This record gives sequence, C-alpha cells and structure tokens, in this order.
Amino acid sequence: MKKNIVIILLIFLISIILFLILPKEELKIINEKTKGNITNDLPKDYKFKLLDFYSDNNSLEKLTNKTFNDLDDGEKISQMIISSAGKNGKTKEELLKLIQTKKIGGIVFLGGDTILLKNLIKEFNNTSISSNSLPLLYSTDGEPSLINLKIYDIEKIEPTNTKKSISESKIIADKISGILKNIGINQNYSPVCDYSYNKDIIGNRSFGTDEKQIIDLAKEFINITQQNNIIATAKHFPGHGNVFGDSHKQLVFIDGEIKELNIFKSIIKDSVISVMLGHIAIKNNIKYNTEGLPSSLSRKIVTDLLKSELGFKGLVITDGMNMKAVNDLQSPSLKAIMAGCDLILMPSDENKLLNSVLIEMKKNENLKLQIYESVKKIIRVKICLGLIKKESQISTN
Repeated sequence: MKKNIVIILLIFLISIILFLILPKEELKIINEKTKGNITNDLPKDYKFKLLDFYSDNNSLEKLTNKTFNDLDDGEKISQMIISSAGKNGKTKEELLKLIQTKKIGGIVFLGGDTILLKNLIKEFNNTSISSNSLPLLYSTDGEPSLINLKIYDIEKIEPTNTKKSISESKIIADKISGILKNIGINQNYSPVCDYSYNKDIIGNRSFGTDEKQIIDLAKEFINITQQNNIIATAKHFPGHGNVFGDSHKQLVFIDGEIKELNIFKSIIKDSVISVMLGHIAIKNNIKYNTEGLPSSLSRKIVTDLLKSELGFKGLVITDGMNMKAVNDLQSPSLKAIMAGCDLILMPSDENKLLNSVLIEMKKNENLKLQIYESVKKIIRVKICLGLIKKESQISTN
C-alpha cells in the first residue's frame, strides 16, 4: 500500500516539474501526441478540433449528449443520410427541400468547379441555419486519382500509384486538404487502402501491391488529412484489391482469405476516423462468409468484424448505395443500417429510408440503441470539426 502511495506521489511530482520547466509549445505537442486524451472539463473558450474525436473528456461528452437530446428520432436518423450534389448528383432544388425538412445530415459532391461548389455550400448552409438543422458534413472522393474528376478547375493531380514514399504521400495529402478546405469540404473519401491488383476499379487508385508500403503511405495520408481538420476515410473495407470485377456494375466476391485485412487492422489502430465499407461479398471463408450479401449489408462484417473484433470506434460509411452491387436488393440502405453502418451514402430515396428506419426502430429496441450510438458519433465529429459552434455549448462547470 505504502509503495503504491509513493509511486502516485512520484508521478504527481514529475507532472508538476514538467509543467513548470517545459515551454507551452512542448506541452502542446505532448497533448497532440496523446490526441487530447483528457478526462477533465475543458475551458469554456476551448475550440474542439478533429484530433479530439477519440479523446475522453467531459466537455465533449456533455455537448454531444446535449445536442443529441435536442433532436427527435426523425432528426437523429437524418444525420446518418448523405445525399449528393454537383454535376452527377441531385438538383439543388431537391437538396434544399431535403435540408429544409431535416432529412439529411450531409452531402457528397460529384462534380463541379470551385466556384459552383462554394456557392452550393453557402446556399446549403444558409438553408440549414434557417431551418434550424444541424450543420451538414460535406464530402467528396478527394483521392489523388479521382479528385480532378470531382473538382474540375484545380491543378492536375497525379494518380495515387505515382506516390512511392511517405514524403510524397504527405505532400499530396496536404495539397488536397488545402483544396478541400478552400471549398468548405470537411470529409475526404480517401485513401484507398486496397491492393492495386484489381484493374477493373482500383488500379492506379492504390499505393501498390506491397502491404507495408500501402500501410505507411496510407497512414501518412490519413494523419496529414486529419491534422488539417478533414476526416480521412480508409476504403474499401474489407478489401477490393483481390477481387474480380467492379462493384459499380455487379456484386463482387472475396474468394477465401481476406488478404487485405492486415492493412485495415494497422490503419484502424492509427486513429483513422472513418472507414468505408465496400459492396464486396465473401465466400469460401468459414468465419466471414456473407451468404451472398455485400459486406456493407452484413452484420457479420460491419459489427462483428470491423467494430467488435478490430475495435473500430469511428464512423462506418457505406460505399454509394446507387451501385449495381446493392441497388437491386430489397431495402439495401435499411439493411446497411441494421448491419451497423453509421452513414449511408447516396440512398435511392432519403424520405423512404428515414421512414423505414423509424418503423423498424419502434419494433427493435436494440436497433434503436445502435442508431443512437451512431448519431452520437456523427454529432461528436461535427463538434470536433467546429461545425457545431461554441454558442451552442453547454456550461462546463
């Protein structure tokens, strides 16, 4: 007992000495490395940042719960729905109506120049404020190989497979983050963490075929992106690089071992905030067979493998629900939520999805509690992005 007291006193004294002798800048670096892992209340004027997402502090928890409790069930479910805008998305009028009626929590941009996207965001934000909705998440496929197809007037970005070193990954992640921040986009569906073997859909979008290189370059891309206060998204779990075919056109299968699982395991441990589920079925695998369902709709993969076995506590988002691999199935977006997904990307009908989830929640208490946890994560990340402003914050006394 005495020994334990002595150890506690020593730790306390060392903490005091560090506080007194270390410059404030060094203390700041220490806090950054622990990703804000504090348990006490924060000062009232503290501004949350994305790196606080995985932290454990009372102020963030209180504000998350306060914001959550102010929403009815329909508004809560709407936070899970990501609609689309831009050249290949829904019309502006459709989206304004969805925002006004509190049916969506975010928007992915599918093509446009910088001025168009900025103007859309401005109009969407104004509508969100006037309708007393929570701020929206704005996202795009900002991977090096695709960003020029999503934002037309930026400089030419060379494909992902041209990046061979950690420094190159750092530079391109920083450059892309600057482009997204300038527009107002706060989630990047990147990096691709698959092998490049699948030429139908992955190819030059990957960092290659060497597991260590993919892990090292993807981690750097993620870290730099999130330091820029933009959510990074590792995709396409559980791995799209060792399959034949394109899930935009058909259901594709991992046959046997999930060979990219170690990549995602490592990246999850390094605090990526979002993981995208691919529409990839698994067969000839005793433990992870999905019985013909895409992984995005399989509770065995989303909840049992990704959330429980790998311990992922961030945001689980589906790949586009307009893809052929899922859109011929009955109620695929509802099935994805029931499997454990937190964010549903581009469901075919936002209103229909919201209503079907409301009906299912009334019958299924466990599903309701699961959805509540998903919504709290979404609110939490919006706070950490600075979207839910300090005027809304509750007292930390």
